[in-house]
Amino acid sequence: MSRTISNWLAEYGTSHQNPTNKLIHWFAVPGIYWSIVALLWTIPTPAFMAELAWLNWSTLALLIIVGFYVRLSIPLTVGMVAITVLCYLIAYGIESAIGTMGLLITAVVVFVVLWIFQFVGHNIEGKRPSFFKDIQFLMIGPAWVMAFLFRKLGWKY
Repeated sequence: MSRTISNWLAEYGTSHQNPTNKLIHWFAVPGIYWSIVALLWTIPTPAFMAELAWLNWSTLALLIIVGFYVRLSIPLTVGMVAITVLCYLIAYGIESAIGTMGLLITAVVVFVVLWIFQFVGHNIEGKRPSFFKDIQFLMIGPAWVMAFLFRKLGWKY
């Protein structure tokens, strides 16, 4: 049986009921998403990719992620692509300011620190992170935050 976006979000939400855990996730999930975009951004690209400024490992990963989201929700896919573009702009700005190594170090620090917060949140919640059950929940986390924003704005997903 294939899951709908509502099924995914509901199941993800069962381990995100505690207000402190939810608050941590609303900040940590987008930050971790950015850090992954930035980490992928810093991987050297082969010559055929380097000829196109926009083509890097992060862009290729986005294509896979879009494929996952598009079968679940077109509006959330559009939202996630918009957030990813914002992540690209931030990564580009940081790289322009402090270089690729600076971006890499920043992304690693953000990734590690925010995952620590995530595990603290789940400790408070008293439930294991959803991705221990199914690795695909790593992609549902950002959609969960995006769905929250959609609901706040009165948009359907």
